[in-house]
Amino acid sequence: MSDRFQNTAQPDRDWWEQLWPGPERVVERLGVEPGDRVVDVCAGDGLFTLALAERTDGAVYAVDIDAGLLASVSERAGERGLAVETIRADARDLGDALPVPVEFALLANTFHGISEQEAFAETVREVLTDDGRFAVVNWRDRPRAETTVLGEERGPPTERRMSAEATLEVCAAAGFTLDEVVDLPPYHYGAVFRPEP
Repeated sequence: MSDRFQNTAQPDRDWWEQLWPGPERVVERLGVEPGDRVVDVCAGDGLFTLALAERTDGAVYAVDIDAGLLASVSERAGERGLAVETIRADARDLGDALPVPVEFALLANTFHGISEQEAFAETVREVLTDDGRFAVVNWRDRPRAETTVLGEERGPPTERRMSAEATLEVCAAAGFTLDEVVDLPPYHYGAVFRPEP
């Protein structure tokens, strides 16, 4: 998987939670609606998965290839009384992994490291409903030295970072139109797309 998803390892929880103290506000700003069926693609240990589950009463799917991380998602969801279905699968196989189409797909902090990004975005488009949304949360294309958390440089290498315009270009080629770009301080943006009719 390392050659297909580069620089996308799960961060240490201490600085991750420092960077994202309010994940529920993030998913709200990205436009998740209370009845949406949602998938957190490359969910990791579920920081955003749990926020999605708190936001919607629709089905919530956490997809990741790492069984240990998915076990953490299940445990933490259970502790909070949240319904989350974990699915161990390569994110490129979403069409086979998900039991139903979803209204919202979230990909956070991973797009920069995916090889064949256009093909990957096409895979996501195939699992969305006609009125679905695809939200890509990315580190802004600032030098890594300028994105510090708890006093240390964090995030992907500078050369891997993508501007909102670069993300738009890839997703447009995959059949999406831009709905909006949301500023997610201090270091991120969220680009929300809809499938072209």
